[in-house]
Amino acid sequence: MTDLTSPSLIDEATRRFIAEHACADVRQLALQARRWPEVDMVLALDQIAGRALARRKLPTWAGAEGVVYPPRLALEQCSSEATASYKAALLPPGGRWLVDLTGGLGVDCAAMAPQFSRVTYVERQERLCRLASHNFAALGLPHIEVVNTDAVAFLHTLPAGGVSAIYIDPSRRDAAGRRTYGIADCQPNVAVLAPELLRKAPLVMVKLSPMLDVSQALAALPAVSDVHIVSTDGECKELLLLMRRGHSGPPMLHCAADGRTLTVEWGSEAPPAPVWDGEWRPGMWLHVPGPSVMKAGCFAHVAHRHGLAVVSPYSHLMVGGPVDGFEGRSFQVVAVTSLNKRELKQTLSGVGQANVAVRHFPLSAAELKRRLHVRDGGDTYIFGTTTAQGRRVLIVAEKR
Repeated sequence: MTDLTSPSLIDEATRRFIAEHACADVRQLALQARRWPEVDMVLALDQIAGRALARRKLPTWAGAEGVVYPPRLALEQCSSEATASYKAALLPPGGRWLVDLTGGLGVDCAAMAPQFSRVTYVERQERLCRLASHNFAALGLPHIEVVNTDAVAFLHTLPAGGVSAIYIDPSRRDAAGRRTYGIADCQPNVAVLAPELLRKAPLVMVKLSPMLDVSQALAALPAVSDVHIVSTDGECKELLLLMRRGHSGPPMLHCAADGRTLTVEWGSEAPPAPVWDGEWRPGMWLHVPGPSVMKAGCFAHVAHRHGLAVVSPYSHLMVGGPVDGFEGRSFQVVAVTSLNKRELKQTLSGVGQANVAVRHFPLSAAELKRRLHVRDGGDTYIFGTTTAQGRRVLIVAEKR
């Protein structure tokens, strides 16, 4: 294994190879590895593939000279720069001391570090500590102290009230390596540690599995002031809970997606959304709530916020005029058809490719796609749904 603490982290021959093949296909390079016996090919391929992925996922890291990337799987599983920056924005600037108890690759720690005069990164895997130490220096973050120890053991050493904020992202793997998401099944168990965490810092940010039910998380953790459900690229990525010492009362719920955020009080109820019973016509707008809203279930809040009606109380599809800043995707309706064969043939004439989805519909998306004889992709979107009046319809639309 390459010594990540060595001054010659990447030898000169390997460094030249990486520079010369920065845009090459790593699979082809691997097949020709014997041509370059002087190159540490495993390390080189990790760097070429890692930097290519980082250009999309971690652009600041990709733009910094000297960053060393882990194997691709670890890089794919780490936080993106977008979600790391979101977390950093939740912490008050000008803090004295931040402790990241579960450092990992250090993406989150690096994003939050500029807001604090002192930062401690804690990680029990020695190799990750060496990699993080090197990369923090390459990123211009020399004030981050790297500590190779167990998170709980280090927490016990912290002075009460001496830390400004603590960040913790418990491992969601059990002893056998299986993926878990319940708080009690993760390591460390934040529910058990919560009282001590709040004694050591007035603000604690906990990252949990996006699969976890928010109600279960709130039942397990005390003093939660804010819940953030964070989505990017149409997928729910993170569930973040902020615990504040002394906080009582319901938390605020924030549904965030690609720069748009809906904030409501947890448990608050909005009046039922109006149900669409008007005439379907081309040019009207169809709005589909994003994954953060879907997970939170605050559909009525969204409908009232934007003056929209729902196709039915069960479909979570909304119709109305154009909306600026909708918390999801917006489409313009091209046509609406029943499942009548003649009507279908006329409406879908010339459509051989479409993105098919269903909401409150008796067929799955795959079944509907086969019935319509369309391939995946293209610019046409077809939503199969059932209206509040019991009509099964297909809404044909285009993304806007």
